[in-house]
Amino acid sequence: MNKKRSLLERDGVLTIITSVLCVILGLLVGFLAVLIINPQGAFGAITGVVENFFAYSSSRLRIYNFGSTLAKTAPLIMCSLSVLFAYKVGLFNIGAAGQYALGAGAAIYSAYCLQLPWYVCLLLGILVGGISGALGGILKAFCNVNVVISGIMLNWISLYGVNVLLKPAMDPSGKDTFRLLKKAKDSVLPNIGLDKLFENNKYVGLAIPLAIVMAVIIWIILDKTKLGYELKATGNNPNAAKYCGMKENRNIIMTMFVAGALASMGGAMFYLTDVEQWNVNASAVPGMGFNGIAAAFLGGLNPIGCIFSSYFITHITVGGLNVDLKIYSAQVSDFITAVIIYFCGFVLFFKSVIIGNVKRRTERKVKALAEAEAKKGGTKA
Repeated sequence: MNKKRSLLERDGVLTIITSVLCVILGLLVGFLAVLIINPQGAFGAITGVVENFFAYSSSRLRIYNFGSTLAKTAPLIMCSLSVLFAYKVGLFNIGAAGQYALGAGAAIYSAYCLQLPWYVCLLLGILVGGISGALGGILKAFCNVNVVISGIMLNWISLYGVNVLLKPAMDPSGKDTFRLLKKAKDSVLPNIGLDKLFENNKYVGLAIPLAIVMAVIIWIILDKTKLGYELKATGNNPNAAKYCGMKENRNIIMTMFVAGALASMGGAMFYLTDVEQWNVNASAVPGMGFNGIAAAFLGGLNPIGCIFSSYFITHITVGGLNVDLKIYSAQVSDFITAVIIYFCGFVLFFKSVIIGNVKRRTERKVKALAEAEAKKGGTKA
């Protein structure tokens, strides 16, 4: 019994258990929903979402599409790290979507209009998003403006600002920007040889290892450095941190700058791989920033966990394209993945429930042992 109790009390084990539970519940609810809509293709729809690239009969196509899924995972890792970093300091960075858009806009503009090399485009994207995040931090530190409110407002300002900025880069034949591979090859992130591992998939490159390295760096900063300790202390108890000499306002602004830079780095990396083009007429904030919230919580608010949770969410999102549109409408795939992602946000809730049950069981056992000892003492007397 003691062994089981110790396992459940370990954060890593508990995170895995609750994450798997949320995924299973999400799949179950998604399956029930499509079953109600049309029972005929319900099983095929849910298996198609889960299978993703495994649905292809050709091994070459499976490997190629696996690479595409990885390429789309990299920006989600960055957005989840952005949400996680701010949350560890007691802040909720709902502005990650806008910061992601700013990073994408700055990178595409500097690539297409200024013809700058990829590393300069990436740095500019990171800087712009960092400034946006810092603005929210400044409003919080000096004007006590809730970062959620300022983040939501900045999301829409960022989106429409990027749309205006990228008008010169729009392809006249459509609503998207030009492909960088045709107009600015030097601005595309290098493949570093990874494309050969994925059947010459040109979208697989530097973004994937870079995102993983950033996750490790964030883990080291938060858990292994004095700065990380100060930031978390500020989030847990601002008054106590201030009493100990920690600079609360500086930590808030720094946190939001880093959070904004991480999200915008995701946007810059994604569009510099040229896997997709920016829709200049977009009227909805990119969902990548909001999916980063689910990925952060599904990963147990652990930077390394965010790598795996981000991949899973990307896997089912891309897998949603396998839903048979002859049976269901195009929105059904989005609905299924949205249900699963929604349940991913309940990780902390299930963790608290399990921890509460373990504590109650422990207390009952301790009480029973105490009563047994008391009875033994009474019998001897």
